[in-house]
Amino acid sequence: MSSTSPHAPDTARFPVLPPGFVFGTATASYQIEGAHDEDGRGPSIWDTFSHAPGRTAGGATGDIACDHYHRYREDVELLRRLGVDSYRFSVAWPRIQPRGTGPANTKGLDFYDRLTDALLEAGVSPAVTLYHWDLPQALEDRGGWRVRETAEAFAEYTRLVVERLGDRVGRWITLNEPFCSAFVGYAEGRHAPGAREGTGALAAAHHLLLAHGNAVRVLREAGASQIGITLNLDRIHAASSSPADLAALRRAETLHNEVWTEPLFNGRYPTGESETWGELADGSYRRDGDLDTIGTPLDFVGLNFYRPLTVSDAPHAEAHASRRTAMDIRVAESDPYGTRHTTMGWPVVPAAFTELLVDLSARYPNLPPVYITENGSAEADTVSPDGAVRDTDRVAYLRDHLAAVSAAIDAGVDVRGYYCWSLLDNFEWARGYGQRFGIVRVDYETQERTPKDSYHWFRELITVNRASAQEH
Repeated sequence: MSSTSPHAPDTARFPVLPPGFVFGTATASYQIEGAHDEDGRGPSIWDTFSHAPGRTAGGATGDIACDHYHRYREDVELLRRLGVDSYRFSVAWPRIQPRGTGPANTKGLDFYDRLTDALLEAGVSPAVTLYHWDLPQALEDRGGWRVRETAEAFAEYTRLVVERLGDRVGRWITLNEPFCSAFVGYAEGRHAPGAREGTGALAAAHHLLLAHGNAVRVLREAGASQIGITLNLDRIHAASSSPADLAALRRAETLHNEVWTEPLFNGRYPTGESETWGELADGSYRRDGDLDTIGTPLDFVGLNFYRPLTVSDAPHAEAHASRRTAMDIRVAESDPYGTRHTTMGWPVVPAAFTELLVDLSARYPNLPPVYITENGSAEADTVSPDGAVRDTDRVAYLRDHLAAVSAAIDAGVDVRGYYCWSLLDNFEWARGYGQRFGIVRVDYETQERTPKDSYHWFRELITVNRASAQEH
């Protein structure tokens, strides 16, 4: 006879997290809002990039995206029905300051005012990301993240937003995935602004961190009590135990992780900079006192996770150092996992999520509480004759990764919440509209929203967890 209570949650289907754990979903402004030239919004680097021939799959742009700017009430109703505690959205800097500096565009702030009020009326707590990659093009024209002035402008922008929304927003995130902004945007060139640089990309990384520190201080002065940053740290494995591959692992750790974690949580720059970048890491963009600003204490850290990496030693792609990008660090990636892959081609390895969380917590004893600010999968959804959207693989992905979070908590990691990526199918950056991450399907021709099986599963997960919390 089983000793399990007939009312006990089915933990095989619905991982149970601690009482008070925050469940949410997330989106980003350029990926869903549309209305790219309405109500005074200026162009962003993603408007410029996506309109350039050959930059995005099928020439896709975010001009319309999910038309969230006009349909936000419908999307808030989806959140209310889902039952999430919190919704993470980002503010589009070009809506607030069309040229990146100067007085606020009132109509831009009005939109986020309306969205915030609608969320609160629906019983959903807003979590605001100040920067999710849509830099005003006017600032890029003046040097973008390569120059210190952009970090200073970010403080001014932050002040305008918190003055309008600070009385109702409880959780603030300064930057989303600065790795992508600095290295995918300024070194690899796959994201806006599409640059392929060495020292310029490293300067961008530094100035993003400086902007973060500037914003934390502005938010703190305004009375904000929950302030963090979202990082996409990677769980990285070496392809072998050879000295060369282990050295490649160290360089990859520097590039992907320690550029961010060492200044934020250890008050220093990575020790492996010279081995990773050589003369490119000249530090010319740094000033005395920057580390103090960057390391301003945080209330939490956001973590985005999708898949692990395996790396090995490789020759430089560019023989001449003067022409090398900051991504050219003699590292090759491979995929030895032998597991299912999402439609992005990413291996599904939930155990690596637990490893990352446990390792991060052990490496930085002063690490603030963690929120998983993005986790999800792009899948080949199917629409049945009755209109239902079947996404069994996504349900399994979410279930297994939430179980991995639960395992990390059991191992002592202080994880406080989980935001599923994403509420809606949306513009997937350079990949256009071919990849669907949403738990709600969007028909891009009609803008019709259809909750998928994963939406209903996530709603039931939240219900099961709330019932479990009440029992305890």
